[in-house]
Amino acid sequence: MTYEEFKEKVGSVILTGEGNCPVTPVVQMLQGKWKLQILYELCIKCPMRFGELKKMLKPITNTALTNALKELEADDLIQRIQYNEMPLRVEYFLTEKGRDLLPVFYAISQWGMKYIP
Repeated sequence: MTYEEFKEKVGSVILTGEGNCPVTPVVQMLQGKWKLQILYELCIKCPMRFGELKKMLKPITNTALTNALKELEADDLIQRIQYNEMPLRVEYFLTEKGRDLLPVFYAISQWGMKYIP
């Protein structure tokens, strides 16, 4: 879908109330207190381990981080790799689908620099 087609579709949904907004499923997938921050950290440094993510996302709890990681993995935005070694080592990577969010993060950052001092 081109940008012009997107604008036309969104305008039609707003005016008529009919159809599905193409943004809604994306927002639903990324909603949650920590998901965007986790994805952003993995964009900066990938792979990362659980402890590294926890340190970067203070004051996140272990439970909140675990739940967010499971949801991101279920949505195929990240991949969890567990290595067969002792002590146990687990790393988190962005999938191709997750890496495709990089331009979105860039656009959001540009918007933020323009409108949020």
